[in-house]
Amino acid sequence: MKKISGRKKSLALVLCLSFTMTLSACGGGNNNAAPTDPPAATVSPTADNTEEATNAPSAELSGSPLDLAMKGEYKGTKVTMFGPFVDADQVKFESSIKEFEEKTGIDIQYEGSKEFEATINIRVDGGNAPDIADFPQPGLLASIAKTGKVIDLTSVLDQDKLTANYNKSWLDMSTMDGKDGKIMAGIWNRSNVKSLVWYPKKQFDDAGYKVPETWDELMALTEQIAKDGDPAWAIGIESGAATGWPATDWVENIMLRTTTPENYDKWVKGELPFTSPEVKNAVEIMSKIWLNKDYVYGGAKSIVTTSFGDAPAPMFTDPPKAWFNMLGNFITSFFPETAKVDQDYDWFYLPPIDAQYGKPVLVAGDIYAMFNDRPEVRAVMEFFTTGESIKSWVQSGGVIAPMNDASLDWYTSESDRRMAKLVQDASTLRFDGSDLMPGKVGAGTFWKGMTDYVSGTATLDQALEQIQSGWNN
Repeated sequence: MKKISGRKKSLALVLCLSFTMTLSACGGGNNNAAPTDPPAATVSPTADNTEEATNAPSAELSGSPLDLAMKGEYKGTKVTMFGPFVDADQVKFESSIKEFEEKTGIDIQYEGSKEFEATINIRVDGGNAPDIADFPQPGLLASIAKTGKVIDLTSVLDQDKLTANYNKSWLDMSTMDGKDGKIMAGIWNRSNVKSLVWYPKKQFDDAGYKVPETWDELMALTEQIAKDGDPAWAIGIESGAATGWPATDWVENIMLRTTTPENYDKWVKGELPFTSPEVKNAVEIMSKIWLNKDYVYGGAKSIVTTSFGDAPAPMFTDPPKAWFNMLGNFITSFFPETAKVDQDYDWFYLPPIDAQYGKPVLVAGDIYAMFNDRPEVRAVMEFFTTGESIKSWVQSGGVIAPMNDASLDWYTSESDRRMAKLVQDASTLRFDGSDLMPGKVGAGTFWKGMTDYVSGTATLDQALEQIQSGWNN
């Protein structure tokens, strides 16, 4: 909704870079502010005064922008940042950057707003863009990237380091259309996982049920639970004006398990219509659970009227009245306060459907874009590509770090550690599709069409045509 085993690595100081490479690493494109090169390297006299010795840069002044920042080269500078984190999330974010600010002397001036989506466009268009902006919806960043006002990070950040520290899918998802071609529009810093099936662990184990590894096993277990007298699934899609959004997570997860990642991408871009066989097949597979009165708590009709946050409640009665709830890891904030992770509840990965598509994972998260190119801004952006930048937030719970150097030891529960490893090991990662689509589709006809279909006021074909109309209009 609109709102990964990692090895501990210390930041390696890169020595003996040429003076030319140092300047190049801190130069580059510029939109709103002129880049300031780091101080020129100095040369200490040597006994033989050879050309090699004369031209060698000082080790103290060489390295990446982050290396230089850690040496205090940018002390006293300021980097502005704008994003959607407010209240408790803002506190967690500011806590996560505090040590970096103290070590480097760089002041990251963060401004949070509940109206981020509307405000960022105004600020960018008005020439008042922050140095860095946090986009929880990459679709919004993609629209701004086309204007040419987003710094291309391809030459700003060390691509070899990024390749080593991120699942390739994260880097693929950061590649967007710029004004004159493809650019690396941002870097990922915080993620949520949306391919999880939550269940009451203790009662599940006591009942002798086994976690399914395949879709066929999942359906067989669903049927077994029904024969034992309970509906397996607790599902709710009511969410006020946003009613219907949980259904989009289901369709997106099934799409990733029944067709290629390329087709998923085409679907998100509007190139593969909702009326296509691929999308219809995904909804039909979902319907085998959703529209079966024996499989859903309260029956299909209750899905539309049950709040997504209230839906898991039947899993926590004694004995449970339902057993499964499929939503992102944020849903645990709606679980009973007395329920303990790894004891009272746990999750399993929504199983693959077609083995040829591996084990894809649906995610959401925050992508940070750079609008002004200065050395200290580059240093902050480089910092945000490290697990260290989100360590304290990970330790507080509720988020998953997308970086490989985020140690599993940081997570406070086995549940979160498994989740982090799931993201690291995924064969394919794809972002929440509805969040990538234009608002009139992803937060419009997609929500309404699925709601109408599940409630029975539209047939599947009618619902898919209705959803597609958001693209056509």
